Amino acid sequence: MSTTQSERLRGLLEPLVSAAGLDLEEIEVSRTGRRRQLRIVVDSDEGATLDACAELSRAISGRLDETDVMGEGEYVLEVGSPGADRPLTEHRHYVRAVGRLVKFRLRDDRELVARVLTVDDEGLGLEVPGVKGRRPTARRIGFDEIARARVEIEFNRKDTPDQQKEEEA
Repeated sequence: MSTTQSERLRGLLEPLVSAAGLDLEEIEVSRTGRRRQLRIVVDSDEGATLDACAELSRAISGRLDETDVMGEGEYVLEVGSPGADRPLTEHRHYVRAVGRLVKFRLRDDRELVARVLTVDDEGLGLEVPGVKGRRPTARRIGFDEIARARVEIEFNRKDTPDQQKEEEA
């Protein structure tokens, strides 16, 4: 049974990433001119720090040097965390987005922008912001209703009551 390079890389690198307390989000091998680029995206509930990515990069580099999974030729290794515009595709992504404003494209082609309040196995509890002075409304959507979702970047975000209490303590 033949496996792809990405599957072999995932099998080789996932234990290293897990041992570092991180989740392996993405593996991408691309070609830039004559060189290849191996891009590894990692994350965790607390986020992936620059130090954690650097340490993991050294461990991955050492492991790759011990194998032939990247074949012959030069390549550039990049280990980093997902950008703010990463799509939410896994349950853990939604858990990490609790308290954040998210833009949803629903399967019926409607768009919805709402703050994620709760996440369970079936879906999300949301707060839809009020328009023109109206109060926010509660809404629930199932994961099966979501076609796409991305965190919206908020520059003037007001702290939630829980965050305000933590800062006061």
